[in-house]
Amino acid sequence: MQGVLSGFAVITVVIAVGYLIGRRGHLGENGPEVLTRLAFHVATPALLFTTLSRADLSVILSGRLLITALCTAATAGVFVAVGALRGWGVGRTTIGALCSSYLNAGNLGIPIAAYVLGDASLIAPVLLFQQILVTPLALTVLDLSGSGAGAEVGLGSGAGPGSGSGGGTEAGSDTNSEPGSGSGSGGKDPLWKRLTTPLRNPLALSSLAGVAVAATGWSVPGPLGDPVALIGNMSIPAVLLALGISLRGSSLPGGPGPDRLPVLLSTALKSVGQPLLAWFLAAEVFGLDGEPLLQVVVVAALPAAQNMFTYASRYQVGERLARESILLSTLASAPVMVGVAAVLG
Repeated sequence: MQGVLSGFAVITVVIAVGYLIGRRGHLGENGPEVLTRLAFHVATPALLFTTLSRADLSVILSGRLLITALCTAATAGVFVAVGALRGWGVGRTTIGALCSSYLNAGNLGIPIAAYVLGDASLIAPVLLFQQILVTPLALTVLDLSGSGAGAEVGLGSGAGPGSGSGGGTEAGSDTNSEPGSGSGSGGKDPLWKRLTTPLRNPLALSSLAGVAVAATGWSVPGPLGDPVALIGNMSIPAVLLALGISLRGSSLPGGPGPDRLPVLLSTALKSVGQPLLAWFLAAEVFGLDGEPLLQVVVVAALPAAQNMFTYASRYQVGERLARESILLSTLASAPVMVGVAAVLG
């Protein structure tokens, strides 16, 4: 299980560095905001384009991908149902559903697939499924729900992201061009404009562009692709550092507060529900056993992705829910994976 331990060690060290940066105040009060904006608008789109433009799209037809899709839909659906009954709100429920179902396929999934399961390509279908279908769908819901600066604090109030001491938004920026922002209440834009917001979302656009390049079989020339890949390399460090900085002064995960139940539910669904469901579907429905069964269940046991904190921060909704769900599911995933390997390995 060296790959599992190595992956968690990398995440822990980078988050710890972020925490120390936050404690010492090296990046100032707006440090996490700058890092999450950098990740959302620049680094993560570059990473998505680089990953998808080099992908073999035939892996989408993999039978194991169907298991991942069913588990994702089921665990997210349970959280959505509970959120609707409890009145948690569309934006908050969407973030919780993502934390309940969205796998850390990149930062942990790739090393685990390579060093634990012996084949890094096993994670490719999950990456493609999440980036092409789940992410655009979730961000569309957040966009159309009015989550973000426009819905939470009111654009032009001086309290939103990018606002300076004098109020308003960043100089030269178009507030309505940013995902999650709207015109004051988040619901005054024309319907056509709200429905087309995903087309202006940098993550959705970069994913579609990457798929288009992969579908044509064209290889991006080095002078073009290398700078994009270099920028994309900032994505995971930026997200982890922002997460670490945000922990300064935070209470223990799952502690008292309005997010306690959503955090615990999300963690339980991600760390226990999804692996168990994957085990059942793979063994009883798809007839897998041996190494293929182990591969499916280990992948399902991956914790929630750090990108969920980026989305929560960018849309200013469910930030504590995302932060604590990611931390708890990451802590829980190591013993879960060890247990899965012990039983099925």
